[in-house]
Amino acid sequence: MGEFSFAHLAAGFGAGIVALSAGFGIGKIASAAMDAIGRQPEAAADVRGSMIIAAALIEGVALFGEVICVLLALK
Repeated sequence: MGEFSFAHLAAGFGAGIVALSAGFGIGKIASAAMDAIGRQPEAAADVRGSMIIAAALIEGVALFGEVICVLLALK
């Protein structure tokens, strides 16, 4: 096994960690948003908007992480 195979293995582990972390973060946001909407239904539109913005930011960071893993794998 050469050094390139370890780079591919590390990139695969990194991509998996990024995907799991993004899923966990979005799940926490959705859970908190559903709890807030259940407690105060009249603020549902504001909570939903904030939740979508936060989820988009997490997805953006996850995309950067995935791109870095692909770049490491192709190097």
